[in-house]
Formats: sequence, structure tokens, C-alpha cells
Amino acid sequence: MSNPILREAVSNRANLLNRKEAAAYLGVKEQTLACWACAGRYHLPFVRVGRLVKYRLQDLDAFILANRIGAEGNHAV
Repeated sequence: MSNPILREAVSNRANLLNRKEAAAYLGVKEQTLACWACAGRYHLPFVRVGRLVKYRLQDLDAFILANRIGAEGNHAV
């Protein structure tokens, strides 16, 4: 691939996980992610492509870091 824009687009698509993959990555059920998205319970960005929902791997990693208990600046309630 010699086109840098196309190369970046393919790279970004490879970092998109479907709901099943994202749930497995986080260790929760698919329905849990669906509920979080519907209720807006957690700030976990997703991309909607028609009826499909995709999660960026970077966003999942950021979500994990932001929700660590005992991390600097985060306090258990």
C-alpha cells in the first residue's frame, strides 16, 4: 500500500473491536456493554456503523486505566 491515507485507514480499522470482542477484552458480557452504552453509565466511547457498534482498542485501554481503584487521583467509594 503506497497511499498513506489508505494505510492509516486500514490500521485504524484493525484497532476496532466489535461488541463481543470488546466484552471479552474487558471481561464483561456483551449485554453489559450494551447497557452501559444505552444508560451512559460509564464514559466508554464507541463508534456506530449503521447497526454495528465498534470500540477502539485505545478507548478500551483508556477506560481500564481511568477505572483503576487505588490509582493516583482515584479513590474507592
